[in-house]
Amino acid sequence: MEVLELAGKVRLAKWQLEFLRYGFASALALLMDAGSLYLITEYLGVDYLLSAAIGFMLGMVTIYVLSIRWVFTKRALDDQRKEIMLFVLIGLVGMAINEAGMYAFTEVVGFHYMLSKLFITGGVFLWNFVIRKWLLFR
Repeated sequence: MEVLELAGKVRLAKWQLEFLRYGFASALALLMDAGSLYLITEYLGVDYLLSAAIGFMLGMVTIYVLSIRWVFTKRALDDQRKEIMLFVLIGLVGMAINEAGMYAFTEVVGFHYMLSKLFITGGVFLWNFVIRKWLLFR
């Protein structure tokens, strides 16, 4: 296992550093995602499920750019078109999880859609990190 030393004090395995970076990058993508969800729903009057899908896609673009430029050091695929297609496919599964969770927490449980987003975010984050790391960024 590759170990990296940060500032001469903290030692992290490579996957731990990537996980931390992915967490930070995901926080930025979540700001794009949840911010868009809120703005599109509240100010444009679009249904929260459609707004959630739009926000999720904007977040997916954000996390892709950060993933290839900053988070992961190795890429499993040489063909960038295949990488993008697989990244998007994984993201679409994440979006399906997101939409199902948004619906369940909002319509079935009765939470406000933004609270629903908060609850579903952790599961989607873990899905995306684990599958993308395993298939795309070994």
